[in-house]
Amino acid sequence: MGRRKSGSHSPTTLNGLPQPQGSKICFEDDDEAPIEETTGSVNVDESMCEASDDSNRVIEDTACKFDQSLNDKDDKTSADYYFDSYSHFGIHEEMLKDSVRTKTYQNVIYQNKFLVKDKVVLDVGAGTGILSLFCAKAGASHVYAVECSHMADMAKEIVEANGFSNVITVLKGKIEEIELPVDRVDIIISEWMGYFLLFENMLNTVLYARDKWLVDDGIVLPDKASLYLTAIEDADYKEDKIEFWNRVYGFDMSCIKKQALVEPLVDTVDQNQIVTNCLLLKTMDISKMSPGDASFTSPFKLVAERDDYIHALVAYFDVSFTKCHKLTGFSTGPRSRATHWKQTVLYLEDVVTICEGEAITGSLNVAPNKKNPRDIDIVLKYSFNGRRCTISKTQHYKMR
Repeated sequence: MGRRKSGSHSPTTLNGLPQPQGSKICFEDDDEAPIEETTGSVNVDESMCEASDDSNRVIEDTACKFDQSLNDKDDKTSADYYFDSYSHFGIHEEMLKDSVRTKTYQNVIYQNKFLVKDKVVLDVGAGTGILSLFCAKAGASHVYAVECSHMADMAKEIVEANGFSNVITVLKGKIEEIELPVDRVDIIISEWMGYFLLFENMLNTVLYARDKWLVDDGIVLPDKASLYLTAIEDADYKEDKIEFWNRVYGFDMSCIKKQALVEPLVDTVDQNQIVTNCLLLKTMDISKMSPGDASFTSPFKLVAERDDYIHALVAYFDVSFTKCHKLTGFSTGPRSRATHWKQTVLYLEDVVTICEGEAITGSLNVAPNKKNPRDIDIVLKYSFNGRRCTISKTQHYKMR
């Protein structure tokens, strides 16, 4: 699916693989300064600070390629393909070029060297090893970089090429299956967030590592993540890509429309499309939560800020590093600089005609898929009783 009026790029599709994730917190933004001298994060959202007018968008078109025989493919599950997809450099290029993501992690480490200096660090899902390299350069005594995909072989070469072989040990395998050369680590760092925050379910891997290896007073980076919900007007896109299936060259193909509605769309949303307030759904404390906390049901009430139509609900997340000297983090919201996570769009079956001050209420249930826990099942219940229309519905979504 391609998105609408805000750009010509193609959105991210979710067919089981990534294609080439209270009180207001104010994070500073200084994207033009040298990286060691910047402060805070590199983007902001109204959920964290005052709204930003920055509407730049990241263009992405990277593909996942696989390097195995047909017989190997026949024996693999969708969970195996998750790791294989990260074997290709393209997806790592996309993530590294996401400056909001990568610069924030770099700032956290370089500007808070007291956190990592002389400490033992575990990098969960290390990829190319970029976070391990940051930690090594900041003075960590040793870093264990764990990566399950074939990118681990490249990470070893990268570590050697940069002269950190004596500080960084790259371990190839699943966190749940490997054994570290040490009993405990002082810090766990990971970029575990997926689309809709929880897609791919890497969070449970971080929690497993925390419970097995982290010292009692150890630190998890990042340690807070929050999921938000808002509602948008999106008539042009919904008409072009979803309602299209009602009648195709004179034939009823509405069965495909039903499928299109079930699959959430990952794409950038123009901030001008936002119709309601942005509501906090869930905050997760990574240092304390249990794996079961990633399954939840949250109520919501979205109040219209103008007379308009609602075609979809939109979810996005913020991430915080609260152990820094100065609170640091970033947002993936539509009022912030774009990231490779974009936003997650849940299209409604019916159009809600809403007047300023009226509210759409309901609940959002989120849980890992029972067959493949890296996928997400979402159940949206919502109702609206306004001057122009009345609606009460339950919709099911599947992120694959």
